[in-house]
Amino acid sequence: MITRTRLAAGACALLAALTAGLAFPAGALAGEPTGEDAPKVNLVLDVSGSMRARDIDGQSRMAAAKQAFNEVLDATPEEVQLGIRTLGADYPGDDRQTGCKDTAQLYPVGPLDRTEAKTAVATLSPTGWTPIGPALLKAADDLDGGNGSKRIVLISDGEDTCAPLDPCEVAREIAAKGIGLTIDTLGLVPNTKLRQQLSCIAEATGGTYTSVEHTDELTDKVNQLVDRAAAPVVTPVATEGAAACAQAPTLKSGLYTDREEFGKQRWYRVDVEPGQELRASVSVGADRAVNPSYGVLLRAVTTHGREIVRGESAGNGRTDVVSTGLRYPKAESDEEDAPAEAVCLQVTQSFSAASGVQTTPGLPLELTVDVVDAPSEASDVASFGLGRGWWLLGALILAGFLAGLVWGWLSRWRVAVWRTN
Repeated sequence: MITRTRLAAGACALLAALTAGLAFPAGALAGEPTGEDAPKVNLVLDVSGSMRARDIDGQSRMAAAKQAFNEVLDATPEEVQLGIRTLGADYPGDDRQTGCKDTAQLYPVGPLDRTEAKTAVATLSPTGWTPIGPALLKAADDLDGGNGSKRIVLISDGEDTCAPLDPCEVAREIAAKGIGLTIDTLGLVPNTKLRQQLSCIAEATGGTYTSVEHTDELTDKVNQLVDRAAAPVVTPVATEGAAACAQAPTLKSGLYTDREEFGKQRWYRVDVEPGQELRASVSVGADRAVNPSYGVLLRAVTTHGREIVRGESAGNGRTDVVSTGLRYPKAESDEEDAPAEAVCLQVTQSFSAASGVQTTPGLPLELTVDVVDAPSEASDVASFGLGRGWWLLGALILAGFLAGLVWGWLSRWRVAVWRTN
């Protein structure tokens, strides 16, 4: 029974995610790139002195990064304009002011000449400081112009050494420009302070943070991010859910990111007009060590607290992301000016931190919201398996009744035959 329930929940989540992803009209989502300009990616590589450390598959961090870059350059899609920027590659001295200006464009953002880019990467040698903030500012300028997707992929093994230009504030400043630029970060060292800084940078622009400790992991992740830039993606918009529906932000159709504390819940509101359908899905990721056995629950609730529909899913520690979804059609109204219904979306997760793991900041949450005109059979679709199962219940009762009649008739026939013999 538990297996069937989880299977049904997973199917509902997949359905909601697919329909939400397919139904967004062009230009309807916040942060969505417009136009048909080529996607741009700027790979920002830390070439500071600490990249000499030999702790990645028996080779130095720099050697692992070079190997990964060569494989990424070979696999980069033709339509992607790719550039490479370095930080800490040229100044070996002790003057902080000079070291914090040490960032340069190794290969300009544009059509990719793989041989030329590989040759440029081969010349790199671990050298100086770690000016992450200044490098991000320059990297954003490298991507200026055009309406295509823009992505910075930052690979570093250490914290920024050029404060007070805080890299997190730099990322927030870039996000505030509204240019649809996403920053993804990869950390080469499982260091708590590094993770916090790189997570903060990524979160500010709706990007991702990943800790990598092997060359193949680095290659796979950078390839994934470059491919993602080539795909028609939507830039998530940062939002902040509330502790109760009454204080929740009202969301329109779009893709949103948030943070949710362990074992807590977040509330959001969506206005649904009569004749429209709400489709929502949520994914919660574990960006640190968590205990096995966890789940996520997404509920659509009225402002008075009555549950409308829910979706839920569970995990057993084999994956670090758990997702679910739901659909809710708002019936047509006989009134011409019937008001929209405020639907409250509640996201609850049951992750728990492993021993010794920090619980702040909260876990990354991605919420997809889509409000569309309901299809003609919307009510029947939503009722099947999503909490409004009256039709299904009636069918089961009828089937049970007929099965009972047939079984009773067969039993009497067998008894009659037995008595005859």
